Amino acid sequence: MEEVLAPLRDSVKQQGELVQQLKEQGASEQELNKAVAELKARKKTLETKEFALKPKDEIVDRAKMEDTLKRRFFYDQAFAIYGGVSGLYDFGPVGCALKNNILQVWRQHFIQEEQILEIDCTMLTPEPVLKTSGHVDKFADYMVKDSKSGECFRADHLLKAHLKKLMSDEKCPAEKAAEMDDVITQMDNYSQQDLADLFVKYNVKSPSTGNDLTPPISFNLMFQTSIGPGGNTPGNSSGYVLKFKRLLEFNQGKLPFGAAQIGNSFRNEISPRSGLIRVREFTMAEIEHFVDPNEKVHPKFSNVADLEILLFSSKAQTSGQSAQFMRLGDAVEHLGLLHWSYLFYLLKVGLSKDKVRFRQHMENEMAHYACDCWDAESLTSYGWIEIVGCADRSCYDLTCHSRATRVPLVAEKALKEPISFTVCFIYTLTYNNLKYLLILSVHTAQFVFLMTSHKIVDVTRFEPNKATIGKEYKKDAKLILDYLSVCDECYISDQETLLNEKGEFTIETDGKTFTLTKDMVSVKRLQKTLHVEEIIPNVIEPSFGIGRIMYSIFEHSFHIRQGDEQRTFFSFPAPVSPYKCAILPLSPNQEFMPFIQQLSEEMTRNGVSHKTDNSSGSIGRRYARADEIGVAFGITIDFDTVNKTPHTATLRDRDSMRQIRVEISELPAVVRDLATGVSTWDEVEKTFPIFEGQETNRKD
Repeated sequence: MEEVLAPLRDSVKQQGELVQQLKEQGASEQELNKAVAELKARKKTLETKEFALKPKDEIVDRAKMEDTLKRRFFYDQAFAIYGGVSGLYDFGPVGCALKNNILQVWRQHFIQEEQILEIDCTMLTPEPVLKTSGHVDKFADYMVKDSKSGECFRADHLLKAHLKKLMSDEKCPAEKAAEMDDVITQMDNYSQQDLADLFVKYNVKSPSTGNDLTPPISFNLMFQTSIGPGGNTPGNSSGYVLKFKRLLEFNQGKLPFGAAQIGNSFRNEISPRSGLIRVREFTMAEIEHFVDPNEKVHPKFSNVADLEILLFSSKAQTSGQSAQFMRLGDAVEHLGLLHWSYLFYLLKVGLSKDKVRFRQHMENEMAHYACDCWDAESLTSYGWIEIVGCADRSCYDLTCHSRATRVPLVAEKALKEPISFTVCFIYTLTYNNLKYLLILSVHTAQFVFLMTSHKIVDVTRFEPNKATIGKEYKKDAKLILDYLSVCDECYISDQETLLNEKGEFTIETDGKTFTLTKDMVSVKRLQKTLHVEEIIPNVIEPSFGIGRIMYSIFEHSFHIRQGDEQRTFFSFPAPVSPYKCAILPLSPNQEFMPFIQQLSEEMTRNGVSHKTDNSSGSIGRRYARADEIGVAFGITIDFDTVNKTPHTATLRDRDSMRQIRVEISELPAVVRDLATGVSTWDEVEKTFPIFEGQETNRKD
């Protein structure tokens, strides 16, 4: 395997070194983009080959799995009887239960164990909020349409597919194929006009009808709606509303703290594909950790610093290396942003540890708001897919929204209070911009060096010429002055550069744009004494794609019974199984009914979800039906239950198919403890007698 991969690794390493050299030499943006695109293409080739060389038994039979999901109604395309809508799915009873259990484990893990504050914000977001956050300008793809049918296609995907088809033709000259391959490697870097020219050059037509296509247009991926009966307030059904000030108050003004919410998100995909992986409506579970930028620590981290996890750093990606297991403490020290808790959650809900990795974004793929970003990725039959995005957004969000709303979104950190002493001498001095007290204590006759509750800081602020601004902008002058009063130092410095180079800069506030010149505003630097320190918290945001996590769990949990290719099952962990237990009478005999009813009522009282199957058919067939939807345990009521005292029934483990015999009165508590992880099957087997009198692996 390594013999095959070695040349591909070297190819990636060489291209990574070239990209670094171009950056150091200050190469043009076009040259750098071309080199980066080639690096991405080589990385993709390496990863595809690695995936292809994996042992066949590690790759799921996707067709058989999807057949099971469809037959047992885990999920189905929305509006199916009307022909369906691409990218929209409805969950059936089993899928709905599985999804709710995944979310319940998420709440248990993060909100209860991690003490994160849960909120529930509206999905409707006014357009100015999204404009400020950058989503309106950044969240777009290019699209083309069939000129007659109106069918839409994502431009880069269609062009890539068209070129690959041309390249596969044996008559395609090598020189032409190399040229088209070069176009594919640079696909992410083309502008709207570049794409339009390429569609003409390669005569790209609609793949469905052969009709001409319209020129590419920018298509914002956010769904748009109108708020209010008049439709005068543009809005969007995606995004989140910052509740930082209220949450800070709730947390008694203390950092750090986390806020979490679960809700539906929307992405107006041009061409949805790959089932639950790329859809138009999906459930997200998000956390925002608000932290002091100088104290990014976690109180529980020392407990897990020695845990080893699979990491794929940006350096490894550009040098052709594979992902490597690394000690978590070393990873945080050398690689930056990570969070141990995300891996623990993913393993709890059923992902395989050896099929989950954390991949760091390279500089050229970092989102506009992030200073570092790691994705938790899951290995599936589609390759590695992102399931959790974890971004260090620094102070981007709070700064942008503070500037736009003129509401300071800051936390106050009290400076240390001076200690009380009985003194006979006090002297004040300043060192490194901090004021200190030098105190001679009467009792100890020693000098004590003590920081006071004062701090001298450097301040950069706009100095507006109110008269000039008022004369130019009249009633809008207050808007401008309020905006300038809350700008942060970074923003002020950037505008100062524009002011010096061009003599002016523009600002946007309340939907209006204003140009400010040197005679209207200047920049002033001064020192200020503070009694409290104002901190703009950094935001570390992990976003969990629940649909993608579900799909990964399907693949990682799907199995075919050894020796019986027709018998499939899902090995969901008991906490997320759609039903914890199936109650299965050996036959429809009425003597079994009182015991079925007793068990069902007790299971309900113990909070154990269960399903009764007293239909006709052999017990083996009914076990198979329960296994197919991932029911964790099965209880069989037989004639020994009726005729012998104490009344007992068999309890079967889905994965091992082993059985024990337990008294009816004890069964609900035993299943409850197994379902919640309080006990394991191995522990239960040591407590109750093994039952081997019934064959559960029958094909009938």
